[in-house]
Amino acid sequence: MGKLRHVVEQTFALLHQFKRLAVRWERRTERHDAFVSLACSLICFRRLKKARS
Repeated sequence: MGKLRHVVEQTFALLHQFKRLAVRWERRTERHDAFVSLACSLICFRRLKKARS
């Protein structure tokens, strides 16, 4: 359980780098979900870009 928890906590820490997600002030859940998806995509892109170089 400890290894899985570390992955989840690390993911939340990465998502909280995006201020709009750290402080949720969107009223519509669709917009919040869209920003979460965008943030996840950016995180994955940055990791892949870092792994290539």
